[in-house]
Order: sequence, then structure tokens, then C-alpha cells
Amino acid sequence: MTTQPQQGDALLIVDAQKDFLPGGRLAVPDGDQVIAPLNDWISRFTSAGLPVFATRDWHPADHCSFQPHGGPWPPHCVAGTDGAAFADGLKLPADATIVSKATRKDADAYSGFAGTELQQLLLQRGVLRLFVGGLATDYCVLNSVRDALRLNYGVQLLTAAIRAVNVQPGDGDRAVAEMIAAGAVALEN
Repeated sequence: MTTQPQQGDALLIVDAQKDFLPGGRLAVPDGDQVIAPLNDWISRFTSAGLPVFATRDWHPADHCSFQPHGGPWPPHCVAGTDGAAFADGLKLPADATIVSKATRKDADAYSGFAGTELQQLLLQRGVLRLFVGGLATDYCVLNSVRDALRLNYGVQLLTAAIRAVNVQPGDGDRAVAEMIAAGAVALEN
């Protein structure tokens, strides 16, 4: 099976948002290092005329995942704020499909498929295989890949374009190992 983008493939960029980059409200260590490799993949997909999808946390201000409301995280990626915007250097094409997740205050969503139209949009485009990168390896990337595999998509994990929170040391490495064991193919570049 080829690792080059081809008909039936889509690029899925997970939560490459300002609040997850250094200086953001919920910064992922070295999170900014995913931008250049993601831009490389964006270029490959757009050159081939293949679709690009980008998920984003798009939380209400009183979201259940926020510490003031009993959740584990500081407030982040509140809909319409600068922190919820995509990373400044991310070169999303004008025709990229944006999928907002975790938009209800009473439901969290780590996966790009959870409570969104992503599955329908992929089916409409005839997508069979996803190339996945973004933030964070051990949360939203992991859960998006789990769901993609459960839904029978092939998954190419863009290892140069992911970074982990690592709440517990090694969480990112364990997440990558889990995704590969479940059927994802790790691509180094």
C-alpha cells in the first residue's frame, strides 16, 4: 500500500489551535513544531487535489471540561476567541473543511468524530484513508484515530506532525503504540 496521497485519501488536521501552542491557555510542549510538517502535508494534498479537513475545539465559555466547572483543564479554545483560532503559521487552504467539536457545554469531545458531521463529510467525499496529524497525540489525535479505525478508515499517522501533553510521563509514546497496535501506520515524514 502506498504512503503517498492518492484518490480516496484525506488529510485530517486535529486541533492545531493557538491555545495548544506555546504561550496558549493549554500549551502542548513543542506544539508549534507540528506546523511545518502539517504545512508540508497540506501542500501535498492540495497539489494532488485531495481534501483537507481540520478539527477544532470550539467550546462555550462554561464548558464542562474547564476546571471552574469541574473539568480537568483550564479554560481553552473558547469559540470565537483568539486562542481558538488556528495557528498563525498553519496554511489551511481556502477550501479546507472545518469541523468544530465539543461545542455543547455539557459534553466533551476529544475525537473529531464525536458529535460532529465529520463521518458524513468523509463519506460524501468518498474518503477511505486518513492521514492524521495535530494536537495532542495522547488526547484528540488518539481519540480521532481510534474512531477512524473503528469506522474502518485506513489511518496514516504523521508522527512528525504530532506532539503530546504527557500529563503522565510517556502518555504520548503509549498513545502512538496503541494507535499502531490498532492498525494505524506510522509515517515518519
